[in-house]
Amino acid sequence: SASVPALLAIRAKLAALPKDPVTDEKRAQLDRILQNCLGLTVETAIPNAELVPGETLAMKHTVMVRSSFPVQWVEVRYHSGSTLLPAPSSVRGKPLPANQAFSLEATDKLPADTLLSQPYWLRADHTPGMARVDDPSLIGRPESPPVYSVENVFDVGGQTLVIPDVPVQVSMDATKGETRRRLDVIAPVALSFANEVQLFAPGASKSVEVDVTAFRTVDNGTLRLDAPTDWKVTPASQPFHFAAVGDKVKLAFTITAPAQSTSANITARVDINGAHYANERIVISYPHIPVQMLQPLARFKAVALDLAIRGKKVGYLPGAGDSVAAALEQMGYVVTQLTGADLTPEKLHGLDAVVIGVRAFNERTDLADNLPGLFAYVQQGGTVIAQYNRPTGLRTQTLGPYDLSIAGQAPPLRVTDENSPVKFLVPDHPAMTTPNKITAADFDGWVQERGAYFPSTWDEERYTQLLAMSDPGETQPSSSVLIAKYGQGYYVYTSLGWFRQLPAGVPGAYRLFANLVSLGK
Repeated sequence: SASVPALLAIRAKLAALPKDPVTDEKRAQLDRILQNCLGLTVETAIPNAELVPGETLAMKHTVMVRSSFPVQWVEVRYHSGSTLLPAPSSVRGKPLPANQAFSLEATDKLPADTLLSQPYWLRADHTPGMARVDDPSLIGRPESPPVYSVENVFDVGGQTLVIPDVPVQVSMDATKGETRRRLDVIAPVALSFANEVQLFAPGASKSVEVDVTAFRTVDNGTLRLDAPTDWKVTPASQPFHFAAVGDKVKLAFTITAPAQSTSANITARVDINGAHYANERIVISYPHIPVQMLQPLARFKAVALDLAIRGKKVGYLPGAGDSVAAALEQMGYVVTQLTGADLTPEKLHGLDAVVIGVRAFNERTDLADNLPGLFAYVQQGGTVIAQYNRPTGLRTQTLGPYDLSIAGQAPPLRVTDENSPVKFLVPDHPAMTTPNKITAADFDGWVQERGAYFPSTWDEERYTQLLAMSDPGETQPSSSVLIAKYGQGYYVYTSLGWFRQLPAGVPGAYRLFANLVSLGK
């Protein structure tokens, strides 16, 4: 605190400089130094960290100064910048006594047009590889500005010191201790669909359900689906109400696809007392980071495409996590979740194919010892599709019934350009013709990449190389899809990015993947 007079002198000179981004930053840094030297703390406590636009925010403002330097608490301003509250009469115009907390309770109404909490770079739809930010002043900020801000105004040595603050919910837990959560603005309900993608035959209809969850009571709400005019939705809207927080309801709509192959984003939207909401709710909560609230649009991609499948039942052995099992169900398969103990010919009997999840050979401890049973299933006529793995951290070097290795660095063994040309090496192979005729158009519209961690070496006499592709100016091995006949069945090792393409609703990816699952049928 002995440094405060000198800091105030510097501050007065800095205030005289013209406004500039650098000097503005230095002013803010100096104010933080001054605050710390004074031992001046502020807190705005709220009982609930989640608020709906239009609701009342109850706040308790508390200030304390640890040093004996004279500091006066002048007023509290809210996020609009207007002065709404004078300091408590007990300290107004008087220096704050050292080491004594002073509080002020107040309420303010959250404006009805307050935006829901959402990272600023996720508010608008992005273009490939680029976020879209409508407010350029936000670009470069590590996080969104507070949804509601407070300013505590003090007089320090005749200078005005404004200390910004944000409302926080302070909680005590016997094991976690004190936790603090900043205010999040939420919708009164959250909407969600079961699947990211819904597949339709051209001109066909299907029922799609919307899950609606209450985070406030709702007397009269209306739900509808926003879709392009060539997609028909019935009924036009449906009413709902919630008597208690936590209530849930599923509302079904019948959607009819256009007669031609196409795709569209369909969004769920509610009207509650004249306010409109169209958001999901995703809460990321871990002990080592602040709670992160995501409220993206509640929507799915509707894809109308000509898709044929063979077989009906598929087993899925999860890896590190993907949405391929859900995609298989959308294709029309009945999917059974598997564990390593299920990989025997007896337990796999009746399955038309088995799909192994992304990085299962890296993640699963029950796969390596059960590979002989899986290969025996193939030998007896089954089909297995293994998705990509990483060369580091493999729990076994046996990746197929014949020699196959993915040793090597990722850059030379991947195709990052999602538009890279694809050459058909064996155009008459069943995987290219049955039950869907694969053409160059099936590789249009892929997202993020073609694939990664292509096999570096393989038994070239036994594995058929289906496709060739490379990034511009490079030559990758032709191992993005390797297919081996083993006994009566087929073993497929494929490093194409199915886990990206299928959730993105890429039609050609569905058609080719259906062909792989249908091998031997």
